[in-house]
Amino acid sequence: MENTDMKTIQWFPGHMAKTRRAISANLKLVDAVVEIIDARTPMSSRNPEIDSLTSSKPRIVLLNKCDLADSKVTSAWVNYFKRENVTALAVDCKSGKGLNKLMPVLKATVLKNLMEKRQKSGMVGAPVRLMVLGIPNVGKSSLINRLAGSKRTKVEDRPGVTRTKQWVKLQDNTELLDMPGVLWPKFEDQSTAIKLAFTGAISDDILDIETLAMKLLSFLAENYPQSLKERYKIEYDESDSGYVLLEKVGKKRGMVISGGEINTERAAVTVLDEFRSGKLGRITLEFPSVSGE
Repeated sequence: MENTDMKTIQWFPGHMAKTRRAISANLKLVDAVVEIIDARTPMSSRNPEIDSLTSSKPRIVLLNKCDLADSKVTSAWVNYFKRENVTALAVDCKSGKGLNKLMPVLKATVLKNLMEKRQKSGMVGAPVRLMVLGIPNVGKSSLINRLAGSKRTKVEDRPGVTRTKQWVKLQDNTELLDMPGVLWPKFEDQSTAIKLAFTGAISDDILDIETLAMKLLSFLAENYPQSLKERYKIEYDESDSGYVLLEKVGKKRGMVISGGEINTERAAVTVLDEFRSGKLGRITLEFPSVSGE
């Protein structure tokens, strides 16, 4: 990824510290945890604190927004989690793709011991209670609304919408506890923060949009060159910097201001919006290691 200077990204509002405490306090109320991550950034969109915060409960991981991600890479990530003894499913919460597998897989694998115990003790009618966790803008509300069959929670394409915990009852005797999105106190690796910024998990208000778009264009040129060429009809070579690529996109789209200068800010907004909406094709920003480490 291009080494364009960019200010250090930090994003830890006070309500997120409160959410961490709420997770610990409410775990005793649920049978399992449903962790939602972004299929385009499976590692970067995993809060590293969730492992320790929820270690007392079984968990399933949903790779959401799989329709926006590279399908071959998503399959590789599912296999990666399997090697790590973590049950994972590729889903798209907005369309509902893959969600029909959620409860069957939960009951057959993740909650198998609990289901067997309840059956032996005659508690087959007891509800299954699940805590839904994930970073901001990863799709928690979309998941719950799709499962509930109605818009029970507020959904917006911006981080930090869900601020308080919400219980939602489903028709199949399942209860979901939706927790606010939670990031972590500090990004040790700025590449993680940048990938989250690409997908919109971090508010654009605290970022340099043009630098961010340059970094994204450099990544695309290296990893998905055909998608870049097909979307913007531009030609480039390996020596082109992110800035040059951004100028080429702006020029091709007619974003020229007085004096023939390219409106790179407008071009940057376009590139980020089109990536996030899937108009650039199915793209994954990080790949599992071959060894599974």
